[in-house]
Amino acid sequence: MLCSEKILSVYYVYIFETVAKDGKKRYYTGYTNDLLRRQTEHRKGKGAKFCRGKKSVKLKYYEIKISRKEAMRRELEIKSFSKLQKKELIKNNENSP
Repeated sequence: MLCSEKILSVYYVYIFETVAKDGKKRYYTGYTNDLLRRQTEHRKGKGAKFCRGKKSVKLKYYEIKISRKEAMRRELEIKSFSKLQKKELIKNNENSP
């Protein structure tokens, strides 16, 4: 590889569905450069405090961004959505698992 070549970085903006012990479902939005590692961290309680102590953490949606700045911007936009808007985003996207 030549020194002038740039390595492409990929970032994921994601929505996890969490289920509390009382059965209440909520959405958690974030971004990462390693989606599998981040999901594993959340499941083990090592991610955000929001996901700690939850019975389950499921990936419901993700988008791919080519810069950290773009991913952070989109994360903030999605976080401002209502629960209904997040459900629609999940429902209408081909990246929903």
